[in-house]
Amino acid sequence: MGLSLEQKQAVVAEVSAQLAKAQAIIVAENRGLDVGAVTGLRAKARKSGLYLRVLKNTLARRAVKGTPFEKLSDQMSGPLMYGIAQDPVAGAKLFAEFAREHERFVIRGGAMPNTLMSEKDVKVLSSMPSREQLLATLVGTMQAPIATLVRTMNEVPGKFVRALAAVRDAKPQAAA
Repeated sequence: MGLSLEQKQAVVAEVSAQLAKAQAIIVAENRGLDVGAVTGLRAKARKSGLYLRVLKNTLARRAVKGTPFEKLSDQMSGPLMYGIAQDPVAGAKLFAEFAREHERFVIRGGAMPNTLMSEKDVKVLSSMPSREQLLATLVGTMQAPIATLVRTMNEVPGKFVRALAAVRDAKPQAAA
C-alpha cells in the first residue's frame, strides 16, 4: 500500500530538514540485501551521525530540489539508499566499508554542496582522515613549537642550577 499525500509531504519535509544541515549525500544501490545486513548498517549509521533512508526516487528528487544537492537528481534511478551526512568523510567511510563487506551494496555516487561525486570520488573521500584525526594533527602541529619553546626556556635555569651544584660539590673537596 502506498503512502498518502500527507505522508509523502512529511517524508519530503523530514529529508529536506536533514539536507539543510548536511555536508554530503551518498547514494548506494541496495538491491538484494538481507534485512540483518541493512539493520546492522542502520545501527552503525546512527552511531556515526549518518541519516540513512531508503526513499522513492521521486520523493528524493523533490527533497533535493532547490538545495545545493540538486545536481544529484540525475543519479536517482533504481533501488537506492541515501546517506545524508554532516561529516562527509564519516559517511563515505561507512558506505565504503559496508560495500567491501557486502558485494550487493554498490555505491553509485554522491554530492557535496554544488558538487557531484562519482563512485570513485566517494571512495577517495572515504580514504581521507576523519575530522577528529585532522583536528588532532592540527593541535599537535600547533602545540609542537610552544612545547619546544617551554623546554628551551626551562633549560636555562636548569643549566644554572646544575652549574651551582657542581660548584658546591667541588668546594668541599678543595677544602679537605
